[in-house]
Amino acid sequence: MAEKPAIKIGYLKITDHLVLGVTDLKLKKGMEKFEHCTLEPVVKNGWNEVADALSVKSLDGALVLAPTAMDLFKSGVDLKLLLFAHKSGSILVKSKKANIEKVEDFKGKTVLIPYQLSIHNMLFHQLLSEKGLKPGRATEPGIDVTLEVVAPFQMPEAIEYDDEGEIGGFIVAEPFGSQVVAQGHGEEFLLSKDLWPAHPCCVFVMRSEVIEKHPEAIQEICTSFVRSGLAIDDQPEPASVIGGDFLSQDKDLIKKVLMDPPDRILTGELFPIKEDLERIQKYMMDEMKIMTSLVDLDKFVDTQFAEKAGAK
Repeated sequence: MAEKPAIKIGYLKITDHLVLGVTDLKLKKGMEKFEHCTLEPVVKNGWNEVADALSVKSLDGALVLAPTAMDLFKSGVDLKLLLFAHKSGSILVKSKKANIEKVEDFKGKTVLIPYQLSIHNMLFHQLLSEKGLKPGRATEPGIDVTLEVVAPFQMPEAIEYDDEGEIGGFIVAEPFGSQVVAQGHGEEFLLSKDLWPAHPCCVFVMRSEVIEKHPEAIQEICTSFVRSGLAIDDQPEPASVIGGDFLSQDKDLIKKVLMDPPDRILTGELFPIKEDLERIQKYMMDEMKIMTSLVDLDKFVDTQFAEKAGAK
């Protein structure tokens, strides 16, 4: 029998990627068995690392920001989007040193985002635009709020050491927001689900050549992710213990992210919804001007694995 391929999947230490952590643990503990591959999670520090690794093919697949995945596909990286990794799950935190009460108070401040091509950037843009404020990079003219890209794991420190209160806050995947709140440096301004309920954020992509070569393996992974997602929604307590371990975070912090409120992050519905992806790319093109053209989602999204996995 041929040796089973090791499928390398990139991820970040964020709650959004917990389905991978649960699947990984189930395999290690023998609670689940893959017939067609072995799973090799590869941790990365920031989104540019994930994007670069997909471009140079050092990863077979990844859990990655939906707009970033679309952009990679558009730039010629032959990827397929197979599942959503979760829905909702991010937070806008205001720094305690910045004296922010309402959206308008972010004016004149810097706000940290994890990546240009992120749902976080889009949701924050929407929030500010409704109040007539313009976010953008420091080099752009007529900007009210300066956006700075910082890797998620570096955000808590940036807030902690900003003595002048120049950073108004940040919008990012959990648990980094709740970590800053727990440390006493920031307060929850709002949850991403309040801006767009059950919004997509991270997606599971695989390189097309790997899918074509090992379809049974990819099916196994997708089916396991779907089950893991249902298990997390169903049993947040044990999931938070796994999460604490997988994400190197305090398990009580992860438990809060998974449970308070219950729809803060959803992992039970991983079926990829093209209309939601369409909404993201249209907004980024028409309103934000950070996408130059639209992706043909029928070519990019492959739902057959999600369907077979029974994804909701």
